Order: sequence, then C-alpha cells, then structure tokens
Amino acid sequence: MSHLFSASRRLLLAAGVAALATPLLSTPVLADEPLKIKFTLDWRFEGPAAPFLLAKSKGYFAAEGLDVTIDAGNGSAGAVTRVATGAYEMGFADFNALVEYDAKTPGSKIQAVYMVYNATPAAVFVLKKSGVTKPADLAGKTLAAPIFDAGRKAWPAFAKSNGLAVDAVKWQTVDPAIRETLLARGDVDGITGFYFTSLLNLEARGVKPADILALRYPDFGVELYGNAIIASPKLIVEKPKAVEGFLRAFNKALKETIARPEAAIPTVKERDPLIDVALETRRLKLALESSVVTPEVKQIGLGAVTPERLKRSIAETVEAYALPKVPSAAELFNPAFLPSKADRSL
Repeated sequence: MSHLFSASRRLLLAAGVAALATPLLSTPVLADEPLKIKFTLDWRFEGPAAPFLLAKSKGYFAAEGLDVTIDAGNGSAGAVTRVATGAYEMGFADFNALVEYDAKTPGSKIQAVYMVYNATPAAVFVLKKSGVTKPADLAGKTLAAPIFDAGRKAWPAFAKSNGLAVDAVKWQTVDPAIRETLLARGDVDGITGFYFTSLLNLEARGVKPADILALRYPDFGVELYGNAIIASPKLIVEKPKAVEGFLRAFNKALKETIARPEAAIPTVKERDPLIDVALETRRLKLALESSVVTPEVKQIGLGAVTPERLKRSIAETVEAYALPKVPSAAELFNPAFLPSKADRSL
C-alpha cells in the first residue's frame, strides 16, 4: 500500500513540475530592442531625400534591427557638426564639408561610409543672353551666392581647372532665398548653387529652361565628390554591424529609387505634405542623373570611390578652401561597411 502511495505521489509531483515548466517553455524569448539611430539630412525634405525615407517607410531599416529617426538639416556644415557633437549618430553631408571639418578639427574621426553623390552638384548658372558660353567668359562678372555655398567655396578649383584667376569674378553675398531671384531679374551676372536646386528655382521664377546655361563643375575638370553618408566614430567602433545594416537598407532603397523615382516621392510627401510632387520628382531625377548614376559608378558600383581620384579630390578641396592640412583619404572614407559590389552594381 505504501508502495502504491509513493508511486502515486511521484506521478503527481512529476505532473506538477511539468505543468509549471510548460508555460516557461512556451513563452517566446524576447528579441533585442531595435538600435536607435538619429540621422540628419543636409537640407529640407525634398526629392533627393527620397532613398532615406523610402528605406524607413518600407521597413528596410527595421529589418536590420534599426530604429532610424530622420530629421531635416540646415546645410552640410551643420550636418557634420551634429554628428561630431554626438547629437546624431549618422548624417548626409557634402564630403567636402567633412574634409574642411577634419582639417580644422584634427582627430574628429568622423568618416564617410557611402558616397551617394559621385560628382559634386555644384554649378555656375548664367542667362544665355549674358553672352557667357564657357568658363573663360566669366572673367569680370559678378556672381551671387551665400558665403557657405559649396559652389562658391569650390570656385578656386573651378577657376584653376579652366585657366581663370581666383579673383576673376566679384562675389555678392546673398541669402539662399533670393539668389535665383537676383539672376532672374538681371541684378547679377551669375550664381553658384547645386545643379538640381538652382535650375528648378530659376524656372520657378519664370526663367525658361532654354534661357539658362549651367556650367556644371564636373563637366569642366573639377573632380570633387559630393554628398556622402557619414558616421560618428562611436557608432563605427561600438556598433559596426549597425553601420553595415544601415548601408544595406539604404543601398536597397537607392536602387529602387533609381529604378522608379516616381514611386519614391510619396515618402517625401509623407514628411512634408506641402511639397510639389511633380517638382520634387524632377529634382530627384536630376540629382540621380547628374550626381549619382555617373560613368564611374557604373564601373565601381554605388557608394564606392576611386582611391586615386579621392586623393586628388581631397587635395583639390584643401587648396580651394585654403585649409591648414591635407587629411588622408583613409581618415575620411571608410569602405569597410559597404554592401558587396554585386549588390551595389547597376
């Protein structure tokens, strides 16, 4: 009898243990929380921001375990400063602004990790009625631009490449909002600005496309690279997989944007309902055609650089900006986190 009682007791105890264990075994293990990354654009929510917003909207960042917040910017210098101070982990900024920051702030260790604009968008704009047909015709003219404009800062490189003296033109410092208005009214001979921004702004002010001449820097010997994705040294060192994941997600969205620009623009309108969809679609296409899908990119893939050209580009920036030192290419561009060339090929 005692034997039967012991056996029954053992069965009851075993059943109790199993019952207690079952909920523990069936409860799923909680996944790691997504890593939060604050990302700053260089400017407002316009067409060229579409690949970043598309990657977020379609869940590509989330699929990489990233919770990415994308904020508008107020210029490339500001974007670099935001990342340098640790306010943002990553950003989108003119590579030449990074060169300038590093030369003036040695040891910053911020790095570009994906070159989005393979060619600088900088250009000089004139009206055809001015008689200017080539860079040499700019001698003696007055150009208007903000003091921080990339085209104005890189003017010495453009001048050198085209046999002009640096002081061959006079500069009028203006607010970005009135730059194109001054040219449209004929108050200045020309302006500098990003190709896909100033061109559309001139048209918006009533200037016919046939009356505009754009002297794009890359078409006249300037080798400068354009905007790149930059990352803080803390993120690069402590969370390298996050950098890789971000670039995979962005690269996927960029390729989709190149294939179907119109389909990417709605993500921009989600962030700024007041945008003109047709205008921003055209701006995006101009940016892709002039600065992203270049002959070099077709050879080496999206996001990458040519080492020899990168060195020349940095030296060109240092000379044009009159910087105190020449940062090394390895300090400024880190290709280690790029997706495979097959994934970056067009």
